[in-house]
Amino acid sequence: MILSVSRRTDIPAYYSDWFLGRVKERYICVRNPMNPYQVSKIDISPEFVDCIVFWTKNASPMFEKLDALRDYKYYFQYTITGYGKDFEPNVPDKKKVILPNFKALSEKIGADRMIWRYDPIMFTPKYSPEYHLRAFGQIAEILRGHTKKCVISFVDKYAKNSKNLAKANAYELPEDKLRAFAGKLAAVANENGMVTAACAEKLDLQSCGIEHNCCIDKRLIEQIIGMPLNVKKDKSQREECGCAQSMEVGSYNTCLNGCIYCYANYSRDSVNKNFAKYDPDSPILCDSIGEKDKVTQRKVKSLAVLQASDNN
Repeated sequence: MILSVSRRTDIPAYYSDWFLGRVKERYICVRNPMNPYQVSKIDISPEFVDCIVFWTKNASPMFEKLDALRDYKYYFQYTITGYGKDFEPNVPDKKKVILPNFKALSEKIGADRMIWRYDPIMFTPKYSPEYHLRAFGQIAEILRGHTKKCVISFVDKYAKNSKNLAKANAYELPEDKLRAFAGKLAAVANENGMVTAACAEKLDLQSCGIEHNCCIDKRLIEQIIGMPLNVKKDKSQREECGCAQSMEVGSYNTCLNGCIYCYANYSRDSVNKNFAKYDPDSPILCDSIGEKDKVTQRKVKSLAVLQASDNN
């Protein structure tokens, strides 16, 4: 089993005490977002968890707690963009906090396990292609030697973020200019010792030097754990997504970063109401198990394929 921690919220930044408490208790509960009275109870003992994939914009609160994960394999998808407080209001100062934390974390766990995400890329009068190229170059230079891969994506419009994108006067580039822009990003990344990959993009950018990406990356996980995995593509994700199947443990409407392009939060009021229910000792994030809830024990297993010894 692969744990996704989390596409829905920033657990390392705001809820690491909760997650590490679940690690200690060896189980976690997740509410079905499509059926609010259906709750899955998941055994997250080390023998069942092949790898944990962390998604974050700020792993600083988790840095001193990593010893609690000594029995687990994991890597980080760490988003660092060029946006300011107007787009990412609650993300700490990148030069003072985020970039130093990324580098320190890389030195602790290794550059192979640190994926830099510069995404989503959206174009506005302020955040023009030229602005992004400058910001990307500055970040890439600072992270040189601390990651081997950068993932990019271009912002997708959802019902939950369309109003914010309109307020920001977001616009799209014509395909030829988008390809030229992407090629320049890839060249900058290459100069700093990184490959560039695109996340769930319909536009094929391989001619620009950009690979298809899998955020829940079967090959990377096999490299980290030293064994092949018997895992399929995640059918619950978009067609363009190449991620391996994983178990998502987060909850929507709980991320405090406040990013205007976010698809995982309905509203600031919803986030505040859910955060008010946060209990680090609860088995379920920003929530509790009610009398009407049906809790079902999920069947889980390791996906690792044990290889026979050459001596046999």
